[in-house]
Amino acid sequence: MNTKDKESGSTDAPAASDAVALLKADHRAVEKLFDAFEKAADGDLDAKGTLARRACEELTVHAIIEEELLYPAAHRALEKQDEIDVDEAYVEHYLVKTLIEKFDSLRPGDDGFDATFKVMSELVKHHVEEEESELFPELRESGVDLVALGVKLAARKNELIKKLDAAGSKLVGDRSLSFTRAA
Repeated sequence: MNTKDKESGSTDAPAASDAVALLKADHRAVEKLFDAFEKAADGDLDAKGTLARRACEELTVHAIIEEELLYPAAHRALEKQDEIDVDEAYVEHYLVKTLIEKFDSLRPGDDGFDATFKVMSELVKHHVEEEESELFPELRESGVDLVALGVKLAARKNELIKKLDAAGSKLVGDRSLSFTRAA
């Protein structure tokens, strides 16, 4: 896959053939959810609740595939000084997962709901910036097989989405804000 293909923004399956492209597509999908939440009217509690739930589901799936597959591969492939970026990513994931857990008890309209979502989105945006400007280029330079890793990431992501479907997730079946297309 050439650089032009990776950066064309195509919504077709090529993202699955390269780990970095797949993860960047996930980042763009979550950013769309954050933007939609910001644009939602204060009183549109249904929209805010749906957007928060979808963002939490997307982020959870994304974190799992990174933690199970990407970060261990990065630890093996990167020099010691670059491993700090991976360790920092784990800590950032922990913080975001802690905020995601808050949505188990928070409901749209509750005190703190919008603030929690905003802080979560700011943490994720910071995390995305670091991954895309530091970790992903380091991985490309390391020589790790990003195509093979992308295949593994895509397969695991599909497994997790099937689990969400089985659990009755509203995310599944509505991929309008995601770059992944059902086969």
